Amino acid sequence: MFGIVRPCTHRLGERFKGEWMAHLCGLCLALRSDHGQLARIVTNYDGLLVSVLTEAQSGTADGARRTAGPCPLRGMRTAPVAQGEGARLAAAVSLVLASAKLRDHVADRDGVLARKPFAAAARTVARGWDRAGARTGASLGFDTALLVDAVDRQAGVEALAGLGTPVLVVTEPTETATAAAFAHTAQLAGRPGNATALAEAGRYFGRLAHLLDAVEDLEADRATGAWNPLDATGTSLAEARRLCDDALHGIRLALAEVEFVDDGLAHRLLVHELRSSVDRAFGTRSCGHTASYGAPDGSGGPYGSGPGAPGQGGPYGQPPYGQNPYGQAPYGQHPYGQNPYGGAPGGPGGPGMPPTGPGGSGDFHPHRPKPPRGFWAGCAAFIGLFCTCKICCADEYEGPWSRKKREGCCNDCGSGCDGNCCECCCCCPCDGC
Repeated sequence: MFGIVRPCTHRLGERFKGEWMAHLCGLCLALRSDHGQLARIVTNYDGLLVSVLTEAQSGTADGARRTAGPCPLRGMRTAPVAQGEGARLAAAVSLVLASAKLRDHVADRDGVLARKPFAAAARTVARGWDRAGARTGASLGFDTALLVDAVDRQAGVEALAGLGTPVLVVTEPTETATAAAFAHTAQLAGRPGNATALAEAGRYFGRLAHLLDAVEDLEADRATGAWNPLDATGTSLAEARRLCDDALHGIRLALAEVEFVDDGLAHRLLVHELRSSVDRAFGTRSCGHTASYGAPDGSGGPYGSGPGAPGQGGPYGQPPYGQNPYGQAPYGQHPYGQNPYGGAPGGPGGPGMPPTGPGGSGDFHPHRPKPPRGFWAGCAAFIGLFCTCKICCADEYEGPWSRKKREGCCNDCGSGCDGNCCECCCCCPCDGC
């Protein structure tokens, strides 16, 4: 499953965790009911926000939940799941999102998709998902052509972008697509007056989704030479963070104008969990679950020193005593007198790194991210994770396509908060806390 809103279920608490799982399972089952078993692989965390927003405006009416049968991803337990128009709209949006992601893999010639037969097969699958999403969308009064058009325009926008191009020009198609999806939830909920504010929230959410995806993929894209909007437009990480913070603020202001029946889960996901997603992408502190105060080289992190403010080299400012607490290496040189692998300390590969030449590689780096899997290899990995329940129950697993570390969606991660995550990460005086 992909998406930027991957909430810590410990932070959600029992009430919101149950509601979130109801919408996630409801999306998965809506895909199966309307489009068959295979369509369930496009289930994603961001698509279910459409279902959450619909229910937040209309309330949990009679018949909005049904009891689903045992599922491996729930530990073979039954559970109440969301159903109705919100879940079906989320399914339509998820199909188009997955189609866009697949087209992106084809355009980047990832893995086996560099071969023409596999690329042609992937395009066929993507077109099938487009048609399936269009059928479901039409039955709900939603024209998915808006989403497909945005996907089609994205490649052209990226081709024209260069150094000096505002990065928001590149994010515009994504913003337009998510704005349309968010706004249509107002029609489904019978509250058309909410459409304008929800479209604004969707626009900012699309901007965030695009920027965070670019930030998370930056190192891998540089390693493989793939196109990345930040490098292509010359946008610094500091500027990307500023734009993300601005989008977070815009979403809060837009949601404040929406008439909700019960905005508890929507507020939790679109205000608090989105901020955690931004912190996670930029490597800054987020509650007690992740704490990163700088890069190992002392630069302070990906966009400046310290966890957000220039000039901070750690959580309390500069390192203790203003320098390496142990001063220079013993006797003013490498503790072993010489790099044990040959060459001077700090030379090619750094201290302790294999040297260039036979038996070594000067560009070796212990923290270099693994290259992402191709589409079909990722599908195989997903099936393995799905059948072994790791997506749901594992403490940590490797994303099937991105190979990034993920946390099982049912895992309680309560490290550092002593079970009081909601108290320690609440950052605004609002009812949603």
